[in-house]
Amino acid sequence: MARLTDDMQRVVDEQRLAFVATVNADGTPNLSPKGTIAVLDDGHLAFADLASPNTIANLRRNPSTEMNVVDPVTRKGYRFTGRAEVFGDGERFRELVAFFAEGPRAVSRPDERIRHVVVVAVDRCQPLVSPAYDIGASERDVSQRWETYFTELWTRRRG
Repeated sequence: MARLTDDMQRVVDEQRLAFVATVNADGTPNLSPKGTIAVLDDGHLAFADLASPNTIANLRRNPSTEMNVVDPVTRKGYRFTGRAEVFGDGERFRELVAFFAEGPRAVSRPDERIRHVVVVAVDRCQPLVSPAYDIGASERDVSQRWETYFTELWTRRRG
């Protein structure tokens, strides 16, 4: 099992959004955003199933998964590969629902909304870094560019 470093845990805690890849029954890829990604401990990540029947079916058939968590401003993050376990009832499920009931990762009305909780034992962690850094851009340069972009985007959306 891989160890999640302090920086990996920080990125997951700050971003709270992962893109989770699984394999459909016909062998095609399934990529699904999960807004409840959380660190359980230094070897496990978890997310709550609020509306993910395909992801759950795929993981029950094939527990191999990869999750990407990226900071959209710094354009840096991590790729986590591992094996998932799906909990939908029992004591462990109730403990995990309670985990998602409080703190910054809290899901509103968790007892009503959480259908399953997926726990991933992380086998491999790899950094994800924008190619902008390959040409000499600093993190400050990249961050300023994307902060400006998002600020302008949000301003346009507000009209």
